[in-house]
Amino acid sequence: MYELPRLPYGYDALEPYIDARTMEIHHTKHHAGYVAKLNDAISKHQELKSVELSVLLKDLTRVPEDIRNTIRNNGGGHMNHSLFWNILSPQGGNLEEGELRRAIERSFHDFESFKKAFSDTALSLFGSGWVWLVITQEKKLEIVSTPNQDNPIMTTNHNPILGLDIWEHAYYLKYQNKRSDYIAAWWNVVNWKHVLELYNQL
Repeated sequence: MYELPRLPYGYDALEPYIDARTMEIHHTKHHAGYVAKLNDAISKHQELKSVELSVLLKDLTRVPEDIRNTIRNNGGGHMNHSLFWNILSPQGGNLEEGELRRAIERSFHDFESFKKAFSDTALSLFGSGWVWLVITQEKKLEIVSTPNQDNPIMTTNHNPILGLDIWEHAYYLKYQNKRSDYIAAWWNVVNWKHVLELYNQL
């Protein structure tokens, strides 16, 4: 059965950019809720217990119809947040020179242009969802967005290496309706070391 992962830092570690109370609620209530509902759905179909979550999400047609939406929403929520926690760090915010930075510059002209394009996509996303930096099968970098708890692997073979949660529960306690302030603050805690590890794996 799936488990709620432990955070690699304390709830207050990302202050002042992301507040401790938001982190605690986000992790122990929202993410934990996705895990509980995912496990409940899987328990109704024992044959799915041995199937990797990524495999289920890449081909939702193989998931029984009675739990398909539950797996999509809560399986996606579990996968997305498991990535999200690891691309945050109190020592984040600075992408050093190297292959990943050069790849970003090749794709988006320069790093600041990438940050602006990513931030603009996040700011313009209607409702709740995610913004991603993904690697295509040709190892090109693209910025995409998905609604709700969808993950890019559900509709493409693109692999996300960086993701920003745009659900209001990720920022509303501190930033209220100022999504732009949340996005700007988030850049200060991006764990580029982990993003680079994901990039090198693909």
